[in-house]
Amino acid sequence: MNSQHPQKKLMRVRPGDEFTTKRNLNYFPGLSEITAGTQNLSMMLVRIPPGGKAEPHYHDGFEAGIYILEGKVDNLYGEGLKESVVTEKGDFLFIPPGVPHQPVNLSDTEPALAIVSRNIASEQEPVVLYDPEPTA
Repeated sequence: MNSQHPQKKLMRVRPGDEFTTKRNLNYFPGLSEITAGTQNLSMMLVRIPPGGKAEPHYHDGFEAGIYILEGKVDNLYGEGLKESVVTEKGDFLFIPPGVPHQPVNLSDTEPALAIVSRNIASEQEPVVLYDPEPTA
């Protein structure tokens, strides 16, 4: 077996201290280039507070996969955020590159928790904030 990855050992990583992203989401660092030496992968724990929502955004050149651990989230998406898909505990969600979206926690009393996996190694991935109602 021939591995091209410079990392030749398994890495256990415990979630780091919570930080807030530019999308206004609370993340706990998991796997990334910083914590585990990844080259094309990151995984984080995300917490959306009760009644909370992210800033509308899209991913510039990378995919994201999400697994909902707790809660119920309305994922607004598309041009003007006019489409919606609701995810809840046990659901997976795929987000292609370039699709505007905004997760919204549907509970006013409980946080939503999810694992986010991306095919990019950075903890602060290149997201672009999106204005669903641009001015002329």
